[in-house]
Amino acid sequence: MQPAGRVIAVANQKGGVGKTTTAVNLAASLAACERSTLLVDLDPQANATSAFGLRGFERHVYDALSGECVMKDITLPTELEYLHVVPAGRDLVGAEIELVAGEARERRLERALADVRDAYEFVLVDCPPSLGLLTLNALTAADSLVIPLQCEYYALEGLAALLDTVGLVRERLNPKLVVDGILLTMVDVRNSLTGQVIAEARAHFGDRVFSSSVPRNVRLSEAPSHGKPVLLYDIHSKGAVAYLRLARELLERLRIAAPSRRPPTLGDGGARFAGTGDSDGQT
Repeated sequence: MQPAGRVIAVANQKGGVGKTTTAVNLAASLAACERSTLLVDLDPQANATSAFGLRGFERHVYDALSGECVMKDITLPTELEYLHVVPAGRDLVGAEIELVAGEARERRLERALADVRDAYEFVLVDCPPSLGLLTLNALTAADSLVIPLQCEYYALEGLAALLDTVGLVRERLNPKLVVDGILLTMVDVRNSLTGQVIAEARAHFGDRVFSSSVPRNVRLSEAPSHGKPVLLYDIHSKGAVAYLRLARELLERLRIAAPSRRPPTLGDGGARFAGTGDSDGQT
């Protein structure tokens, strides 16, 4: 039995590997399993925020990192009852620069999560595609890490650099940090290189590689333009099935079998500033 409030960073310093897709759809799938889940968008591109069609909010994660507000005041509901989101905004890009001179700069997110983490069973953090201070904050605050790995040769090289960083964080800042698993993404079984990468990853990392994998899937790519996770866009698609399978595997790995808890009730502020994308793809 794992304690409630497990913080999981979804990270890979290489862009285009399915990091945000994984953060969004794993969070949605855990919520579909009736596990109270909070998704924190820590990427200045704010793609995890737009993936839920959220708009019109006045404050976002930058304000919590800077101490202007607490995290629960900027948490927004989604179409999924068990899933809430802390949005990001474009000015989050300035946080990297501001944090450099800040006190306890690598622990801002850890402090910001203090008032909400135990209100949820899972807190997923979507990290930027870099190993900068925002990602360092996520790794310092996290209990564990999920690493999306695109099935191509250069992705394996980048994974080694990320695992080196994880080792340094564990040594100097967060000794409890562990890797929950490596997720193979954009799998195309028709491609011989994909098979080679899968074989090499499993040979080198063993059971740290999830049994579940995510195929290339058109519906998975289309879902963000409609402001929905894929299971709300097309629950029968291969992408939706893959992430639901991943959520179940993660729960099994963590040996979580107790009855789930409902998420906390959000204040009027959160509900007032939430919106969902239109069906024509606008967000």
